[in-house]
Parts: sequence; C-alpha cells; structure tokens
Amino acid sequence: MGKCHFSVMCIVCTVVSVVSVAILVGIWTFQFLKPAKTPVALWDRYRLPDTLLPEAYYITLWPRLKPDHRGIYIFTGNSSVVFKCVKDIDLILIHSNKLNLTSAGGHMARLTTLNNIPEPAIKSTWFKVPTQYLVIELQSKLKAGESYRLNTEFVGELADDLAGFYRSEYIQDGVNKVVATSQMHPTHARKTFPCFDEPAMKAVFHITVLHERGTVALSNGQEIVNGSAVTITKFEPTQRMSSYLLAVVVSDFSYVHSEESTLIRIWARRKAVSEGHCAYALNLTGPILNFFENYYNVPYPLSKSDQIGLPDFYFGAMENWGLVTYREANLFYDPAISSNGNKEQTATIIAHELAHMWFGNLVTLKWWNEVWLNEGFATYVSYLGADYAEPTWNLVSTSSNLASLFATVCILNLHKCIKHTGMDMWHLCFVCLYVIYLFIYLIFVNLQTYLNTFAYENTVGSDLWHHLQAVMDKSGVVLLPTSVDKIMDHWVLQMGFPVVSINTFTGELSQKHFLLDPESVVEVPSPFNYEWIVTIKWMKSGVEQTPVWLLEKSVYNSEMKMMGDDWVLMNLNQTGYYRVNYDPGNWERILKQLNKQHQAIPVLNRAQIVDDAFNLARYTHTHTHTHTHTHKQRNSTNGTFDFYLNYTLDPTKIRKQDATRVIVQIAGNIKGRALAWNFITLNWKYIFTEYGAGSFNFAELISGVTRTFSTQCQLDQLLQFKAENADVGFGSASSALEQAVEKTKASMKWVTEHQREVSDWFRAEAA
Repeated sequence: MGKCHFSVMCIVCTVVSVVSVAILVGIWTFQFLKPAKTPVALWDRYRLPDTLLPEAYYITLWPRLKPDHRGIYIFTGNSSVVFKCVKDIDLILIHSNKLNLTSAGGHMARLTTLNNIPEPAIKSTWFKVPTQYLVIELQSKLKAGESYRLNTEFVGELADDLAGFYRSEYIQDGVNKVVATSQMHPTHARKTFPCFDEPAMKAVFHITVLHERGTVALSNGQEIVNGSAVTITKFEPTQRMSSYLLAVVVSDFSYVHSEESTLIRIWARRKAVSEGHCAYALNLTGPILNFFENYYNVPYPLSKSDQIGLPDFYFGAMENWGLVTYREANLFYDPAISSNGNKEQTATIIAHELAHMWFGNLVTLKWWNEVWLNEGFATYVSYLGADYAEPTWNLVSTSSNLASLFATVCILNLHKCIKHTGMDMWHLCFVCLYVIYLFIYLIFVNLQTYLNTFAYENTVGSDLWHHLQAVMDKSGVVLLPTSVDKIMDHWVLQMGFPVVSINTFTGELSQKHFLLDPESVVEVPSPFNYEWIVTIKWMKSGVEQTPVWLLEKSVYNSEMKMMGDDWVLMNLNQTGYYRVNYDPGNWERILKQLNKQHQAIPVLNRAQIVDDAFNLARYTHTHTHTHTHTHKQRNSTNGTFDFYLNYTLDPTKIRKQDATRVIVQIAGNIKGRALAWNFITLNWKYIFTEYGAGSFNFAELISGVTRTFSTQCQLDQLLQFKAENADVGFGSASSALEQAVEKTKASMKWVTEHQREVSDWFRAEAA
C-alpha cells in the first residue's frame, strides 16, 4: 500500500485509453441534455421534476432473434413501475424513446393505485420527442405520500445501433448467430422500456425475459429458469440502483465459473470459451473482488458476478451491477497471440469495472456532471486491484498517457468552468486523483463510512469534501492551509492547470495558467484569477524534502535557493497536476545529473522532464533542447487506405465499434492524413445522421484526424467544414471541433516561430 501513496497521479495515466464509460459519452450526454432554449412547460425541460420517485419496476422483455416478415428484428415487452408521489401534481413524465406503446382504453399507459383510494383518470397521453418523454396528463392530481403503479406495453426494434436493447451478430461454424444485449448508459434505458431514466432515480428492478429454448438469459440478478416452448427466465430483484446500470442479454453463449463466496462466471461465444480465452479473466476476478472487499471494508453486495464479452459493443466496458459487459478484446486473453500489453489492459479494465461495484453502483452520482468523481476514484483503485492480482507487474509505478491529457486540457476553450463536456471530465478525473494524493490517508481509512453513509443513494462532489472535512476535523491527522472545499473549488471551478516555475538563484516559486498559445485571450472569467492551491513535492540533489504549498501567484522559499551543483526536482513522482519549468541553470544541472547517474531521479520524473521541456518549448516559455526519436512510417498505398475507409461504412466488413479507430489510425499515417480528412468531410452528413452516437465516436473522430493539423490550408479546411455542416450538426464533436481549430492555430504559430531553429538543428545533427 505504501508505494502507491507517492504515485497517485501517474498510475492512472494509462487509463486514458481504458476508461470508457462516462468520459467518452460525456460530450454526447451533455450536448444532448442541454436545453436549446429556456423551457416553459415541464415536458420541455430535460430534467425530470422532483414530484415522483420510482420504487420498483416489474419488466418483461421478449427479444426475437430472428427477423420478422419485414426483415426487422424486434422485441416486445411490458413494464409496471411503482412510484411514490412527492408533491401533488396532475402530470406524469416518464422517459420513452423509439418505443411503440400499445394503446389501452385510448391511452398509451394505465394508472392504478396501491391503496384504497381512487386513482386519477388519464386525460391524454402523448410523446414529447425532443425531451424523450411519454407525457401523461391527468384529470385530477396525484396525492403526495401515495404510491401508484403505471403499466405500459411496448414494441421496440432490436437494432444493431449498440444502444439500449440491441442486436449483436457473429459467425460460428458458418452460421450467423444473433445476440440480444444492452447498453443502458447513459440515457438508453428509455429505449428499452419506459422509465425514470436519471441516475438519482434509483429503484429495485424485477426482470423477466422470454427467450428461445437453447438460449440463455442473463441480467443483473441471479436467474430462475422455467417454461417449456418458450423459456421464461425470472431474475431475483436487484438492489436499489439507477436505470443506466440495468443489463439484459440473450444468447447461446457458454461460460466458465468458479464458486467462492460469490458465484463468478465469465460468458462468451462457445468457441472462445472452449479455446480458453476466458480463463485469465476468471482467474483475476476472484482475487480482485476479494481485494476490493477488504480495501473498501464493505462486502460485495450481490449474490453473483457475471462478466460477458460481446462481439459488438460501443464502449470498452460497462459496469452494469452484477452483469459487466465488455468488448471481447478487453475481456479475452489468448496467450498464443495476445501481447503482454493486451494482458495488462484486460487486468486493469476488469479491475476498473469491478471497482465500480462499490464506487459508482452502491454509491452513485446524482447527475452526469459528477461522473468525474466516480471515474477518478475507480481509476485509482483499479490499479491497486490489478496490482494485487499481478504483483510482479508493479503497475503503480507505470506512467503513460498523462502527456496526452495535458496537451488537451491546455487548449483554451476546453473547460468552461463547471459546464462540463467530455474531455473536461478527463481534467476533473485528474483533479480527483489530485484529491486522493492530498487526502490519501483519510480517504482510504474512512471509505467504509462514506460508502455506508451513502449506500444505495446518490451523491455530489461536495458530499465527499464535507465528509473528508468532518473526518479531518475530528482526527487532526492532516494539516492543510485551508478547507477541503476551498482547495477543491480552485481546481474544479476554473479551467486548465498551472505551469509552476522555480528560479533556483532567488528561490522564487511562481505559477501561471498554462496555454499552448500564451497570447490567447482567456474569455472565461475565473473566480480565483487562474491561481491554484498547489502542493509541491520536491527533492534537492536526490534527497526528498518537506512538501510546500503554493497559495498565490508568487512566493519566495529560501530552501529552494541552490548553490554549486545542487539541483531541484519538483512534482516528485508526478503527484501534482501541473507542469514544471526551471531556470536555465537548474535545467542544465538536471541534464548533467541524468548523464552522470540517472537513477538519482525517479523513473517517472525522467519521462516528465522530457515531456515538460518539449511542451514548454511549444509554450514559448523557455528554450529547451531534448533529443527525440523518429518513428518510421508504415508503407501503404492510397488505394489500400481508401479500401479501408470505405469499409468503415460497411458493418459487415468493419464492426461499427471499430470504425472510428480505423479512420484515426489511417490519419496517423502521413500518407493517410489527407485521405482520412477528405473521407470525413465528404461523408459527414451520412455518418452523423445514419450512424448516430451508438456507432461512431464523433469527438474522437474529429480530434484524432485533425491532431497533426498545422498549416493555414488545414485551418481553412476546418473552418469550411464547420460552416458547411452547421445545419447538419456535430453532436459530441462540437467541442472537439472548436479545440481542433484552436490547436491548429497554436501549432501554426509554433511552426512560424521555430521552424528555422528546428531545421538548423536537424541539419547540424545530420552533418
């Protein structure tokens, strides 16, 4: 445990490519949920009113794994939701999207009461499509304190759109197989059954699935099978949970299992199971669950733990409570062909999803703007869990993708204060990790009280801050310069992060808002004038010193004055969320130390030094010289690239879940950059309107393909693309497109200022 305390920020860096849940969907979620104008009626608002609270759902689903006479796959179902009225009201709003509801008595729902009082008669029912509500107007008011039951019957399409209750297909022994599976996060439960589809609307789910004989049905609870011609599988009631954590799968998969205190099963295609691809995941799951039970000091709250690999799945994985869903590549491990990197990825992703069984599922965010808190904590403890299962890997000392996060966050318009978009969540996830470093002792000693206090409930970030403050006040263990709330406000309520500079001749320590283009005008005001409360771990000539706090723009610290060959290294083991710049003399002494005895500088800081130096050069804050490595480009022809680009629009050739990655990888090749960009510009309307958020990751698509843009011509193309497709829209790519424009401008400026210097350096090195 001790060794992880000093590398909190760095151990989480590799999760930038791992965390799939909230961060990749964050942009889409908030773009979708943001109202276009000031609402008037309740059904014009994108948030449910605080008048009704669900208590329990009784849901029956019947997916048809063969197409009907029209060639369409469908599912039928019925739902009964018991809810309590909190305030008198003559209106019921419940989410429903792309469902055909059966009319009963001229209305699309039926209302009854649970007590011996007459229920209000239904006046009218209709859909409000923009806000995805089934609107039920009543002739009289529901009474506060009373419970009611709302019944609906519905038909939905079992489409291959990777959202809600959807269809996945694969070939086994030459036969096409169909799987009915689900992805409810973030707002797709409403596409499966009418529901109060918000995280704070927790309820108990009673699930029944009808399915063909020879197939198996899975859901969050343990299954109870009966039936004859059609198998009827009922499931034990879930714990009280959010609708986005519900999961339903019908397939002919098989599984491997282990019986410990909890039933653990890994489900997959029969061939994958028989070839042993699930064995590694099974061997990991038990130890990781045991670790988290001991770490949280809270028992695993469910009777079983199912995990399933799906041929078609949009995200990397999803932490559905009791039935975790994965892309096959993230759950399977084949020692014959998989790399060590694949094995590490599988371990960390499994640990991340299992970490959510407590932090995220047992205690859940109240609204999506708090998703960073769940992801930040789950990310940190996932590395501890994986490290426990694979102790020889030393995962807690691994640094990978912090640089890519820094590069994104420093773009000017990234973080519009608390109005989060997807990549802002990355910023806040690392803020969360910074909190873990600050309060590491108190957080993990008192996680049990936090989880027990808010079990089966919803929280916001301030709940954790207040909990920490109360524990801190009681214990007196950690001495802070100010309150937890104030420290966190400085990081959460203003965009970006600082560059901390030190002058070792004077001992001056200062901070400044880090931007790729320092001449950019920051239009978003900050309540703290872009000053952060920064804790600085540092060493002097290889000896760790007492941490110091930077509470204002500039301070003087006599202990940081250096004489002779002494040097200062800040942000020890990358425990802080900031860049570091030194005076030229200290840079030279650090480089001298690296050449003389590099072991004196922690391994994580060696990578940090190079990355900070390179980005500070882009920042034009100082002149630094580092050696770089060139990467050979893979040879390819334009025809081959065109071939694969066109395949991304044909799901029989390239699965929808992989289309974005294929295009971005082609753009990463110098010969494919222009082809990939042209492909997007020519096909944007089709991609955006026909594929939707369940297939292409629009934000990743735009940011990935434009990553190397640095010329006026490319900037003009970006602006033209933005103008020509304004009527089509960009969805989750809106923020990514703005960032691409700003990043291109910053790259153009850097090229203009440094092109000759870089060219001269290369000529000198090549001579």
